[in-house]
Amino acid sequence: MASSFNSGGMRGGRGRKLKSEINVVPYIDVMLCLLIIFMVMPSSNNPSSIDLPHAEKSVRPPDAYIQVTLKPNGALSIGIAGKNADAPETEPNREALVRKLRTLHEDNPDYPVLIAGDKESKYDDVIQLISEAKKMGIARVGLATK
Repeated sequence: MASSFNSGGMRGGRGRKLKSEINVVPYIDVMLCLLIIFMVMPSSNNPSSIDLPHAEKSVRPPDAYIQVTLKPNGALSIGIAGKNADAPETEPNREALVRKLRTLHEDNPDYPVLIAGDKESKYDDVIQLISEAKKMGIARVGLATK
């Protein structure tokens, strides 16, 4: 009788333990596949590139217009370009430029305003100029392109 207690009551006389561990190899495989997928996906969408719309060339450019020029060093100039062109005047700051724009618009209310911003100039400066022109009631404000 003593030998039956040693076998643990199992057949064959050998005792077997229950296996209570989880096999993690399939989980590691799944995690590695997900890691590879998430590493490859960002390279396909490049968030740093901006796809801007292309501007069509206008059918007929205006004969005369008020041109505001923005340079990357912050220099601002304004003048009439086209038929009745005069030499553009360099303005020391934005307030002086806005005053000159108001004067030119009052003298020539039918002239559109073209803003020529260098590609190195700040986007915010260009938007602020467009906003100031719209506040004055100038209906036709555009951006000069090459």
